Amino acid sequence: MNKTTTLTLAAALAAMASGAALASEPAKEKCYGVSEAGKNDCKAGAGTSCAGSAKADYQGNAWKYVAKGTCTTIKTPKGMGTLTPTAN
Repeated sequence: MNKTTTLTLAAALAAMASGAALASEPAKEKCYGVSEAGKNDCKAGAGTSCAGSAKADYQGNAWKYVAKGTCTTIKTPKGMGTLTPTAN
């Protein structure tokens, strides 16, 4: 399991344990800057198609779906996840 997946999974489990994810399918939100190159869910800037188009790890304008309420707690080598796109 890679570092980003491990961090995302840990954050999701923490949210579930705190009762934040009570529905059968937990609410999700777009989290920018947390995906590895080619593993984003969508949006990676002008000229990109969508999923899997991020050119760099933790690209600030590429997002990945994460459990709602966990994005800003995800730590990467480039900083924390954010709910809005950032400059690369």
